[in-house]
Amino acid sequence: MAVVYTLLVLFLAVFVAGFILLVMGAINFDFSNSEIPPGVNQPVKLRIIHIILISRAVVGKILENIGICSQVSFVRYMQGRKTLGVDLKLFIKDLWFEKVPVRIYQPKVPSASQRRGVMFFHGGGWVFGSLETHEKLCRSIARESESVVVSVGYRLAPEHKYPAAYEDCLNATIHFMKNIEHYGVDPANVIVCGDSAGGNLAAAVSQTLAGRSDLPKLRAQILIYPGLQALDFNLPSYQQNRGVPLLFRERAAFYLLQYLNGNASNLEEVLEGSHIPIDIKLNYRKWVSPDNIPEKFKVRGYKPHVLLDCTNEVYETVKRFCEPNLCPLLAEDAIIQQLPESFILTCEYDVLRDDGLLYKKRLEDNGVRVTWYHLEDGFHGII
Repeated sequence: MAVVYTLLVLFLAVFVAGFILLVMGAINFDFSNSEIPPGVNQPVKLRIIHIILISRAVVGKILENIGICSQVSFVRYMQGRKTLGVDLKLFIKDLWFEKVPVRIYQPKVPSASQRRGVMFFHGGGWVFGSLETHEKLCRSIARESESVVVSVGYRLAPEHKYPAAYEDCLNATIHFMKNIEHYGVDPANVIVCGDSAGGNLAAAVSQTLAGRSDLPKLRAQILIYPGLQALDFNLPSYQQNRGVPLLFRERAAFYLLQYLNGNASNLEEVLEGSHIPIDIKLNYRKWVSPDNIPEKFKVRGYKPHVLLDCTNEVYETVKRFCEPNLCPLLAEDAIIQQLPESFILTCEYDVLRDDGLLYKKRLEDNGVRVTWYHLEDGFHGII
């Protein structure tokens, strides 16, 4: 019996040691392929957060390989474990808007007039994120701006492919606007807001509602380092920040493909730019081009990229990248001209920086008022 016990202990010790070495090896690999630029705000804190995220992903992959659960499920579980408890200044309630789960934050302090309404769409690459991951942020917005905030728990990829997330955000927003009297919100003061993938969804919802005559017009859109196009992953910011946490260039393309198709089988073609025919790229070049990026954003290691053509087979799998509901930067001028006042936040050390800069230019060229805030020392996910 003692021998069996000793062997069992040895087996467990070897297993744990191997597990730790495997995790540390994967972390070291990802660590060595990442870069913290000198100008980044709080580099040590960013590195620690990055290591924690890598560790989650690696452990999730190991659990997936031994058949316990999928990597995505594990990461989502770890993300959703935080609970903040009761908020003394807010009424917080979970509801359903048109089969879409939402969480509403309403200030407890009485208001003499109708409040502002904020529809909030969380980030997470359409694959991660939830009502829980952005709970602290939504509480902060509701308290500090004395607004009614509606956080939308839209369906996630790869289980639910495009346009599921977009449709959920749109339907929840329309439901809120049609029932706005129940929440003490001014119909003329409703804002859509989102970070990263949520910024993409906010932009798409804003464009769709721009032409609706049966609903009040949106007061504004707030886009926090949004991802807005999938035609060119070789723009200056994608080249300069390709290895900067928390969003690598390769992961940005990976998440978009997960949202589009539920897989990343054409990742290499998307990264090198051989996923869209040259004639289509040239057609959109007036909107998606390094030429539209101010020169000061190109000084840090940018090299012009050669246009590559693609095969029909590849294009067939990704042609919906040309739909504005997925890539809002590609919307026609007639739609852009109807958009509400906009706020765009960009970060210097973020692969998505140029998506925001290009959209800023498009809005301004079409007479839309834009407030732009650029964090010179910021990185993706800083909020």
